[in-house]
Amino acid sequence: MALSVPGYSPSFKKPPEILRLRRKRTRNRGAAVSPPPELPEPAPRRAALAAGLPLRPFPAAVGRGGGAGGPAAARRNPFARLDNQPRVADGPPDGPPGGQQEAPSPFLESNQENDLLWEEKFPERTTVTEIPQTPHIFSKSDIPSSESTELPVDWSIKTRLLFTSSQPFTWAEHVKAQEEAQGLVQHCRATEVTLPQSIQDPKLSTELRCAFQQSLIYWLHPTFPWLQLFPRIGADRKMAGKTSPWSNDETLQHILMRDWSVSFTSLYNLLKTKLCPYFYVCTYQFTVLFRAAGLAGSDVITALISPTTRGLREAMKNEGIEFSLPLVKENGRNKRASGASLGYGEEQVISDEDEEESFSWLEEMGVQDKIKKPDILSIKLHKEKHEVQMDHRPESVVLVKGINTFTLLNFLINCKSLVATSGPQAGLPPTLLAPTFFRGATMQMLKARTVNVKTQALSGYKDQFSLEITGPVMPHSLHFVTMLLKSSQSGCFCVGLYPHEPTAVFNICLPMDKVLHKEVVHKELANCGLHPKTLEQLSQIPSLGKSSLRNVEMRDYIYNWRS
Repeated sequence: MALSVPGYSPSFKKPPEILRLRRKRTRNRGAAVSPPPELPEPAPRRAALAAGLPLRPFPAAVGRGGGAGGPAAARRNPFARLDNQPRVADGPPDGPPGGQQEAPSPFLESNQENDLLWEEKFPERTTVTEIPQTPHIFSKSDIPSSESTELPVDWSIKTRLLFTSSQPFTWAEHVKAQEEAQGLVQHCRATEVTLPQSIQDPKLSTELRCAFQQSLIYWLHPTFPWLQLFPRIGADRKMAGKTSPWSNDETLQHILMRDWSVSFTSLYNLLKTKLCPYFYVCTYQFTVLFRAAGLAGSDVITALISPTTRGLREAMKNEGIEFSLPLVKENGRNKRASGASLGYGEEQVISDEDEEESFSWLEEMGVQDKIKKPDILSIKLHKEKHEVQMDHRPESVVLVKGINTFTLLNFLINCKSLVATSGPQAGLPPTLLAPTFFRGATMQMLKARTVNVKTQALSGYKDQFSLEITGPVMPHSLHFVTMLLKSSQSGCFCVGLYPHEPTAVFNICLPMDKVLHKEVVHKELANCGLHPKTLEQLSQIPSLGKSSLRNVEMRDYIYNWRS
């Protein structure tokens, strides 16, 4: 394929033309350039030389043809990048002394997605040439944070996955109708797929292609084909101008919310009976993650809400919902240090008592009259300011446990602020995302495409194969896909992950009342619709904190990752 570099005229597009120009420039560099005629010394300098005074050298002429190359030296085009191309005829490439070469970063940086010129492989495979970019410099942040045979659990929702490998992903192309149908059936029946450690010819593996289709399925409510219903936070610009007949129709809004409430209740009932492992409620202001008992090391149902505001927390407190703020430290101790979550009202009472005790020592010294004690109103305003400052931040994440999650369900169904009243999302119910079917849900599939690229190497160009998956990638899909690629790519691939940032805080470690046994968890959640290995991963205690996986590399069946 012809090399195309933005900024060049059309006549420079053909490789033979580039090579001709390169040889011509090489000959011009080797040609002898006659030195410019010497100019006579000015009179003041002649007088100074005669007197034996030291003189300062003339500054180098810039922009007047007086440079080191003389007037005949051609000025290099600052926008040209021809000499950054790999050398073909000039000799071996430059490298570090002793023939050593610096290994490139094993990770694909999240901000390097523009380094590749992407072309969708439809209807035929394409080969794309990479534009040379500034070489990536290895830093401490590029070093993998850990390595293991399994990835840590990541509860954030990904919007995009970009897999790269030295082996092609041709097995993921042109799926047959029978293979797609088989993948749908395997998903609905929760069929367990077991692949060998390495597949000799992945392109001919029907089992692999069916399992790949199975891994891309998720369930969504509501569904409007002309609207992208995830993510919802910050989606006003993408939804602007789209048709929304319910925005000014209260009757239609009531019907949509009624159906949404039925679907939401259905999901919670499946979660309670451990037939659904987890699900997300995505509103235009915050996201809620409901997890079944046994997942993330908890023995009860849990719900995480992020980000929250003081108004939402006050409304939940008024409804009698007991919750905690796991990331907020108060009075020098963490509220989860006791091992049990306190209600928000209890924590406020404890804080008030500590505030009173902080002035008791003044009375013992007899100087309480000389120091002005803050009044109750000042203390209240100070606390309210602290609460407002953490609004919309990861620290505002709220944890609800046990029976309070059912109260939260009723609160969200009846909460008027759950739905936007103006803007492109006005009247649109929140998005429900789940790995298994539920009442009123629509089956959806993540979008996958394969791309072949040419990447610059020291000796020229080499083939790089990529697989891109876009959509709401939930934790079970991420684990399922990586299991398949472990077999198809012979345990060697890299992946860049792009999380929905408000959901990254769902990876915090929660307070645990007791340690759960894996055998008990697997037995109780055996019918939740997840692969046993995926279930084992999701039952782990989260360890990523407020961050999520950004880059993952597998080499020789060993994971290296960075968050």
